[in-house]
Amino acid sequence: MPRALIVLLAVMSLAAGPCGYRRSGHGESLPRHIQTIAVPAFQNASARYKVEQRFTQAVMEEILKRSRRLAVVSEPQHADAVLQGNIKGFHVAGVLLDNSGRTRVFQVTITVSVTLRDQTSQQVIFNQPNYVFRGEYELAEDPASLFDEEDPAVDRIAKEFAQSLISTILEGL
Repeated sequence: MPRALIVLLAVMSLAAGPCGYRRSGHGESLPRHIQTIAVPAFQNASARYKVEQRFTQAVMEEILKRSRRLAVVSEPQHADAVLQGNIKGFHVAGVLLDNSGRTRVFQVTITVSVTLRDQTSQQVIFNQPNYVFRGEYELAEDPASLFDEEDPAVDRIAKEFAQSLISTILEGL
């Protein structure tokens, strides 16, 4: 009897078919003919120096990390799709004061416009004109050990932005 039950369960599981799970990051929502994505340097309409380079690099690294079927190039004429970005805004604001009234915690808000265009059909695959990402950093209590934490905060925000963007594009969320 137990052997018949095992055989019955095995047949039922095969008949049920796939369960709907799949590995993420395979670019299933992109058209199949897209094998290369150009990521030209993001534009920077903000007054902040070199923030566009950090965002461009983070996006390129995330594409390479997440999808084995996609190659990244910098020249649009050599690509099946082009991902263009523009840093539209960069704002830093104090959000927490210490007991002496000095600002201790700052919030960085970065607004980015992103478009992914199919080079073959000239259709827009993805467009988000106001992608907003925020991050915080804290100043050290001791002024002698003051280290500018803004740059590492921008790097973290760029990485989170790239992860979110590429997940959305590859998974069609």
